[in-house]
Amino acid sequence: MKRSYLLTVLFFLFTPASICLWQPANASSHHASGKPAITATTEAVTAFINVNVIPMDRERVLKNQTVIVRGGSIAELGDAAKVKVPAGAVRIDGRGKYLMPGLIDMHTHLFSDDEYPDSIAGDELAIMVANGVTTSRLMIGTPEHLALREKVAKGELLGPTLYVASPELTGRAARGIFNGRTVRTPEEARQAVRECKAAGYDFIKLTTQITRPVYDAVIEAAKDAGIRVVGHVDLPVGLYRALEAGQQIEHLDSYMEAVLRDDAPMKVSVSDSGVGRKANWESLDYIDDRKVAAAAKATAKAGIYTCPTLTFFKLSYAVPQTEEQLRRRPDYRFFPPKMRESRHRAHNRYWSSPPSTERLKRYLSVRNQLVKGIHEAGGKIMTGSDTPELFLLYGFSLHREIQNLVEAGLTPYAALEAATRNPAEYLRALDTIGTVERGKRADLVLLHANPLEDITRTERRAGVMVRGKWITEAESKKMLDEAATRFQQAWGN
Repeated sequence: MKRSYLLTVLFFLFTPASICLWQPANASSHHASGKPAITATTEAVTAFINVNVIPMDRERVLKNQTVIVRGGSIAELGDAAKVKVPAGAVRIDGRGKYLMPGLIDMHTHLFSDDEYPDSIAGDELAIMVANGVTTSRLMIGTPEHLALREKVAKGELLGPTLYVASPELTGRAARGIFNGRTVRTPEEARQAVRECKAAGYDFIKLTTQITRPVYDAVIEAAKDAGIRVVGHVDLPVGLYRALEAGQQIEHLDSYMEAVLRDDAPMKVSVSDSGVGRKANWESLDYIDDRKVAAAAKATAKAGIYTCPTLTFFKLSYAVPQTEEQLRRRPDYRFFPPKMRESRHRAHNRYWSSPPSTERLKRYLSVRNQLVKGIHEAGGKIMTGSDTPELFLLYGFSLHREIQNLVEAGLTPYAALEAATRNPAEYLRALDTIGTVERGKRADLVLLHANPLEDITRTERRAGVMVRGKWITEAESKKMLDEAATRFQQAWGN
């Protein structure tokens, strides 16, 4: 799987690393519905006994429940005093613990798409699972991703259930290795949409350099093909056209430009690649807070599900981190020495001459205002890590994203909704995942303490269940240790 990662020194300075470049897909294996198949990996019966359940159907905790899992699904859920545990069931003591739905990461990539060999992909998926991520959307697809999706669905590979967006559609090929699909005319755009739909991708992914006529053609063709459009919103298109089109917007793209004062001396700002251009940070002096509120309300009114990617932009561009802080991250050990060197250089180069402290604070404040405003207006927020980037790795960073949603002003319950129920709704899979209910797929996380009281408790796991397979926290830690070793061995192979 070849992906041209943009987190080299040059690209880290001038573009968000999520603008990745892909090869058109030619895989023929796909689901007619565009949704991953649901296949149980085991017929064993597991019982969580005397556990507190956070069902995520509304804000509540069901005390002292017994949850029976059979054949990869939740077979029974009820008062522990009334639910009979089947003979021979694997019993998990849930006293004092909290059971919640598995987490969903709506924006991920894989190292095995470029720097690492394809053989490491299974370890990448295992890292997600070990962190409680049971569903993941790969945001720039390859034929290999489609094969991984099938293997996971059939129970041949341990990993989160995968949804796969198309190869990126972009208006300009990158220098060097280019694995995207260049669409410069409306007809090229329509053809690309048809081919990606036929190949079995779940979404059409847009990145940058897309003109308005090409954008309109993508939207029209996607509607005709019955496939949704996700991704970036470039300035020639603009926020309000994307809202009108119903596109699912990543990273709050084009919002920063849309909220500039009418008399601002500049029309560019720090969305997307603009965040790496220091001159653009002057635009933070001309934000109109009334437009911030209006954009949030318009997003909610349009019914758009928003994936703001707060953590990546915050830790890469807005909050300085010392090298010691980077090295202390639990995900740091997965990065081989040679990769660490290049990424430390990129980090140090940006922070050698950063924007002013006032502008950095304003940047964070406006993005948080947008997220809180969208939520309070009735819009739906979703978690997406956009990892692996810099020293941020999938799984680990999804917990940071949930925490940053709370810092932005969401309640712990609303932040958990963004990582469970809301993505399930958007994926049209709420009948299967996103809540803890009888008949749902057994994608579950068992926690030592209540995350509704302290959101950081999502990281205090006792174990993870994915499609009915129970993995203790000790087993998860072993999986992570083994994956870290193989990551180091795979570099350069």
